[in-house]
Amino acid sequence: DYCIPQLVAQQATATPDAIALISGTNSLSYDDLNRRANQLAHHLIELGTGPDVLVACYVERSFDLVIALLAILKAGGAYVPIDPAYPTERLDFMLADTQAPILLTQSNLVRQLPITNATVICLDAAPAPYFSLPETNPLEIASLDDLAYVIYTSGSTGRPKGVEITHRSLLNLVCWHQQAFAITANDKATQVASPAFDATGWELWPYLTIGASVTLIDKEVSLSPVTLRNWFIEQQITISFLPTTLAESVIALHWPSSVSLRYLLTGADTLRHYPSPDLSFAFINNYGPTEATVVTTSGRILPASSQHNQPPTIGRPITNMQVLLLDEQLRQVPAGTAGELYIGGVGLAKGYLNRPELTAERFIPHPFSADPHARLYKTGDLARELPDGQIAFMGRIDQQIKLRGYRIEPEEIMAVINEHPAVQTSIVVAREDTPGDKRLVAYIICQQEKAVSDSELHTALAARLPDYMIPSAFIQLDTLPLTPNGKVDRAGLPIPGKADALRETANDTPGTPVEEMLEKIIAPLLGLERVGRDENFFLLGGHSLFGTQVIMRVAETFGVEMTLRTLFNAPTIAQLAHEIEQLVLARIETMSDDEVAQMLAYESN
Repeated sequence: DYCIPQLVAQQATATPDAIALISGTNSLSYDDLNRRANQLAHHLIELGTGPDVLVACYVERSFDLVIALLAILKAGGAYVPIDPAYPTERLDFMLADTQAPILLTQSNLVRQLPITNATVICLDAAPAPYFSLPETNPLEIASLDDLAYVIYTSGSTGRPKGVEITHRSLLNLVCWHQQAFAITANDKATQVASPAFDATGWELWPYLTIGASVTLIDKEVSLSPVTLRNWFIEQQITISFLPTTLAESVIALHWPSSVSLRYLLTGADTLRHYPSPDLSFAFINNYGPTEATVVTTSGRILPASSQHNQPPTIGRPITNMQVLLLDEQLRQVPAGTAGELYIGGVGLAKGYLNRPELTAERFIPHPFSADPHARLYKTGDLARELPDGQIAFMGRIDQQIKLRGYRIEPEEIMAVINEHPAVQTSIVVAREDTPGDKRLVAYIICQQEKAVSDSELHTALAARLPDYMIPSAFIQLDTLPLTPNGKVDRAGLPIPGKADALRETANDTPGTPVEEMLEKIIAPLLGLERVGRDENFFLLGGHSLFGTQVIMRVAETFGVEMTLRTLFNAPTIAQLAHEIEQLVLARIETMSDDEVAQMLAYESN
C-alpha cells in the first residue's frame, strides 16, 4: 500500500545513519538522502508538481541523480530521465513531447540545453534555491495508479516513444525482487546503467526501500571485466546487475571459491554462454521490455552440461506477470512450438505517452481473461515453452535490434538517413561477422548523380541520435539485393570491410603536438599502427566503450573533462584536438599567473 517515497522515508527513520549511496570515497546516509530529497520535493511542489506531472531529469550518474529521482516521486510527480549523452535535437524532442514544466540538471550540462519553456533547476547550484526549505517528508502522496516515470525507447515510426509506468507496476518489480533474492539491509548492490535506461530504477528502488546500500560504479571500473571482478571482491558486493555482454565476460573469469557476491543478474540482450561450475554465486538471466517494467521472466542459469545444446533460457514469469505464446490468430501454441510472446499482469505499462493509436495497437484486450480491463502487450518476440516450463527466446518477428542492452528500431535510424538530400533509400541491420562483435551497419542507395561521404552521414546522425544508434559502417550500393518475392535479401547484403574506403586519409599525419598525443591514444585502441588526422574514429571501428576510454585518457593527459557526446561531434583527431585546445584555453583564463606558470612547467616536463 506504500509507494517508493514512503518506503525510503521509513528506512531513513529506522536506520538514519546507515549508508544508502556510495560513490568512490564518498557516501550518503539514509537520513541525508531523505532530507535532501525532501527539500527538493517541497520546491517541486511549490512549482506545481503533483500526480502525473512529468519532471525531466537531465543529470549524470551521481548522488544528485538519485536525490532528483526520489524528490520527484516524493512530490507526487513522475520522472523522465534523459541521458546527458543524447544529442540536443533528441533532448529537444523529449522536452516538447512531455511538455515537462520543470527540468532538473547540473551546472556543467546547462550549456547543452536547447531553448525551453521549462523551469530549469541546477541541483549543484551554490546555494540551491531549495536549501532553506523544510527537511520533513512532504504530504503529497501519489496513488498506486499514478505515473512513477516515463522512459523513452526507440520508435519504429522514426521518433522515440515514451513508455508510461505506474507506481503499481514499479512496486510489483520491487517486491518480487526483494523476495526472489532475499534482499536485506545487509546487502551491498551496484548501479551501472545509463540514467535513461529503465534498469536504473531496478538497480535503485529494491535496495533503497529496504535499507541496503547502492554503490555507483565508476566508468573506468566497468570498462574492464578483470578490474570489475576485483572491485566486486574488494568492495564485498553481494548482488549486481550487468548488461549481457559485460556479464558474459565476467562469468568467464576465474573467481575465488568464496566471495561476498550472492547473485549476478543479467539481461537486455540474448545470453549465449553458460557459467562455469566453479562460480560460487548464482547467475540469473532476465527478460523484459520497458513496457513491462524491466523484468517479465527470470531464471537461474546453471553450468553447461551435455544436455545444454541450446542458448540459456529466459526463465519463467515473475510474480503477478503472465507470458502467453500465441499464433497470428491469438491462439495459444502447443508447448515446444514457436509463438509470439505476449505479456500480461500487474507490470504492464499504462501505455505510450501521447500515442493512443500505438497504445491500442500494442496493448490489446486479454482474450483469455474474465477481467474486461485486462490487457496483453504484444512484444514482437518469438519464443517457445520447454518441457520444464522455462521459456526459450528465439529472436524477433520484425527487424528490431538489441545492441549493448539497448532496444533499437532500425526504422528510426533509416528515417534520419533518408532525409539526406543525396540518399534515395537505406536499410540498417545488425551484423555479427566476428563472434561477439555485434554492430550496426547501414546500406545506402544514393540519388542519381549524387554522392555522400561516410563522415557526412555519421555527422548528420550524431546530431540527432544517441551514440548507440549510429552505425559503425556505411556501405554504398547501386541496388539492394532482393528475394524472389521482392523483399530485401538481408543475407545477400555484403560484409563491410575494415573501413577500406576511409584509409585514403591515413597518410594525413597529425600536425600538432596535441594531435600527435591523440594518435598515440586512439591508434592502439583501434588495433591500428597509425590514424590520420582526418579519419573518423567511429568509422574505423570505434564505439562508445572505446570512446569512453579515449575520454578518460584525454582527461589524464590534458587535464580537461569531456563527454562522449563531444567525441561524437568531433570524431577526427584534428577536430578533437581543437576541442581540447579550446577547453585548455578556457581553463587558463580562470587561473592566476602563478598557476599558469606551474601548469606550463609541469606539462613541459
